[in-house]
Amino acid sequence: MSNRLGKIRALSGGHLDEKTGKGLQNLFKRVLKSGIHGICFSPYEEGQEPGDQLSEKQIRRRLEVIKPYTKWIRSFSCTDGNELIPELAKEMGMKTLVGAWLGDNAEINEREVSGLLRLANQGYVDIAAVGNEVMYRKDLTEDQLLKYMQQVKAALPNNVPMGYVDAYYEFVNRPKITEACDVILANCYPYWEGCSIDYALIYMKDMYHQAQRAGQGKKVIITETGWPSEGEGIHGALPSYENATKYFINTQQWSIEEDIEIFYFSSFDESWKVGTEGDVGAYWGLWDMDEKLKYVNKSMSLKDIKVYF
Repeated sequence: MSNRLGKIRALSGGHLDEKTGKGLQNLFKRVLKSGIHGICFSPYEEGQEPGDQLSEKQIRRRLEVIKPYTKWIRSFSCTDGNELIPELAKEMGMKTLVGAWLGDNAEINEREVSGLLRLANQGYVDIAAVGNEVMYRKDLTEDQLLKYMQQVKAALPNNVPMGYVDAYYEFVNRPKITEACDVILANCYPYWEGCSIDYALIYMKDMYHQAQRAGQGKKVIITETGWPSEGEGIHGALPSYENATKYFINTQQWSIEEDIEIFYFSSFDESWKVGTEGDVGAYWGLWDMDEKLKYVNKSMSLKDIKVYF
C-alpha cells in the first residue's frame, strides 16, 4: 500500500475494511466499553410517541442501561415527563445537555422554556439548548427563535452556556442565530446527505469545520450524528449493521483523537420515528427497542438493502 493510499484510508476510516464481522463487533464493544462523550437519550417505549407522558420508572431504567458508557446525556424536551431526565441523570452522576423543544404552538413553547429555566436554576442543566432544528422544520421565523434564545439567556445562571441545535449549515446561513449562541450545537449526518460509508468520516469532519468557521472561535459540539442499521438507503448511504458499526467506531475514534465533543444518536431504537423519517427512522439506536445492545452477535451483511436514487 502506498503512503498516499494509507493516508486516505486513515482519514476515511477505511482501515476497518480489513476486519471481519466478528472483528468489527469486538472493536465496537471495546470502544463502547471505554466510554463515549455523550449520547442522545431515547425515552419512548414501544407504542409511545412525543406527547405521551413518560414515567420515572422507564426513564430511570433506560438511564441505568447506558450509564456505564457515557459521561453526558442529551434530552430534547422539558415537558410530559422529559423534565425528569436531567434530574435522574444528575442523580446518577452524568452531565446534561437539556433542550427546550420549540414548535409552532406558542403555549407549549412557553411551557418548554419555563421548564428549561426551572431545571437550570435548580442545577440540573450543564448546557441549555433552545430549540432543535426549528429553522430546518420552519416552525418559527428567525426573529421568533431569537426572542426565545434571548429570553432564556437573560434568565439562565451565568455558568450555564446557551445554544441552539440545528444542521451544521444553518449556522453558516444564519449569522444572527450563530452570534446569539454561546456554543454552537451542530447536527452532522453524512447519511442524510447520501454519503457512502467509505467517505462518511471525512464528510462529517467537513460538516464540523463549516460550523466551526461560522462560529468564529465559539466552541462547536456535534449534538447528533449516527448511522441506521436497517431501512431504506439514500443514494450511496446504505443502512446496515456493518456500516452502522463502522460509523460508530470511526466517530468515537475521531472524537478521542481530536477532542471533539459528540453526542451520538441515538441510545435506543424508537418506532415512532417512522412517521417522519420512513422505515429507517426506527433503527438509529445503539440498543434496540427491547433495550438489548445491538451490533453484537449480528450477521454483518449488506444484502437486501433498498436504495433511493
